[in-house]
Amino acid sequence: MNLSRRAVLSSVVIGLAWGAGAAEHAKTDDARKVVVFDPKALGYVNCRIPGLVVTGKGTLLAYCEARRNKGGDWDPIDIVMRRSADGGATWGDVQKIAGGGEAKTYNNPVAIVDKDPAVPGGAPAVHFLYCTDYARCYYARSDDDGATFSKPVEITSAFEAFKKDYHWNVIATGPTHGIQLRTGRLLVPVWLSTGGKSHHPSVVATVYSDDRGATWKAGAIAIPDTKDCPNPNETVAAELSDGRVMLNARNESAKQRRVVVTGPDGASNWSAPAFDDALVEPICNGSIVRVPAAKAGERPAILFANPDNGDTSAGRAGKPGLGKWLARKNVTVRLSADDGKTWSAKRSIEPGPSGYSDLAVDATGKVHCLFERAGGLTLASFDVAWVTR
Repeated sequence: MNLSRRAVLSSVVIGLAWGAGAAEHAKTDDARKVVVFDPKALGYVNCRIPGLVVTGKGTLLAYCEARRNKGGDWDPIDIVMRRSADGGATWGDVQKIAGGGEAKTYNNPVAIVDKDPAVPGGAPAVHFLYCTDYARCYYARSDDDGATFSKPVEITSAFEAFKKDYHWNVIATGPTHGIQLRTGRLLVPVWLSTGGKSHHPSVVATVYSDDRGATWKAGAIAIPDTKDCPNPNETVAAELSDGRVMLNARNESAKQRRVVVTGPDGASNWSAPAFDDALVEPICNGSIVRVPAAKAGERPAILFANPDNGDTSAGRAGKPGLGKWLARKNVTVRLSADDGKTWSAKRSIEPGPSGYSDLAVDATGKVHCLFERAGGLTLASFDVAWVTR
């Protein structure tokens, strides 16, 4: 570990201890912000559904859905990407990763950065999944730090195994990013629906690969559609300090809280779904990332971000018995020092209108959050300790 990273992460540990019970009020101000995707400049109606990863060489890869027509979920959509080699200060040209083919919508992009290069001394692979028309799923990979990607291979067959338990006609990966477990397993949360052109009714599961993306398999249904937790769908994942996997999912419960499950391998034996009382659910996607510990024996931190808005007086009314669709604003990052059991600090990144987000941490300990706000998808960058100040 280099000295700069150790110094940053050591200050994080101090911040975590200070932050417990001392930073419950939301704060905002000095995170650096850079617009990464300006839809008007790119010739699109809007850019939505952000994803963000840091490659093995330290390059930031930001990707999203670039939408045409009215900018809805089912309108013509391309998947585009930009690369930054300087921590998000400047960005390269926009690359079209997928779009313009036989399908209409190219949606729900998810990247996973591999821990190891395929060739000694080479760039660790970037695995990339996306869907078309919410009905088919594809996989591609990059072995040159995200500069180019292989020809996509269809992996919809992996989803067919779900039909023995749930006869879907809509599928979607993520969105945001997937994770690689310490076992080497690649893991992507997915949601499935029987509702036609709709997010609901829906259930949550995962797909995984144990051979570095060569083949993909379906896990067990992780969060079913129930009266208490209706329509779970867009989901994020984190590996905990003991190796278990936590899924944290959007849902439409009247409780207006995120729902969480854990499992030993990210694919089976999931715990009963439980609501996290600390995490408000305005019915919007969230994002999560694990921050590596500064040294052996220390527990990693977990960061979570979503619109922290529980004001039911200003949102769209939901269906009877379900949660209300609240105004998407006040994207806030929260910190947990105990594997998501409690959230000891939080800080607002954007108090105004703001929605989907994705979090990534680079090798220096710097946190990056790509999020939706007026004017385009914006990157906020800050130290972890900033959350606790």
